[in-house]
Amino acid sequence: MAFFRLPITIAIWAASCCVAAQPVPTSPAAVPAASATSVIAEVHRLHYAGQSTAALAKADAYLATKPRDAQMRFLKGVILADSQRNGEAIQLFQKLVDDYPDLAEPYNNLAALYAAEGDYTRARTTLEQAVRANPGYATAHENLGDVYAALASQSYARAQKFEPANGALESKLALVRELFRRKPETAAQPASGGSK
Repeated sequence: MAFFRLPITIAIWAASCCVAAQPVPTSPAAVPAASATSVIAEVHRLHYAGQSTAALAKADAYLATKPRDAQMRFLKGVILADSQRNGEAIQLFQKLVDDYPDLAEPYNNLAALYAAEGDYTRARTTLEQAVRANPGYATAHENLGDVYAALASQSYARAQKFEPANGALESKLALVRELFRRKPETAAQPASGGSK
């Protein structure tokens, strides 16, 4: 499905959200928080410089000391998905939504991976959770619309098998196919590989 993507804006938003949610230390221990931000920035930089293996190694080293860090876990999931390691990315995002059910972005990325596998029913359910977590999250709404269109296409195709002479079904299928052939400007960039 051409429209599904893992937007980089999610990683940036999740990073700022999770950092903001952490308590601000008032002692010299503030240095680790600053270094955490720099480690995350370095992992991000390495990945988008084409050094995903090094980025994953650095992320894993960081997570060995801070296994519940939602920000780094999210970034690692994006790297795994971008590296076509979808099974691992699905497991990571699933654990992330289990641990942080109020964050919409991991649901969105999990749904994008389900949709990439053709599992539109699971993608729909997961995106509905994303919009419940954040009703104003436009990317999840857009992706949910794409999933509904894919589900409609599947239903029209099944109906056409039972009623091949039904011209209305062929017209509806053609409309949905045309929708997915068009590339809107916002979907022109590779999955989380560029910025908006």
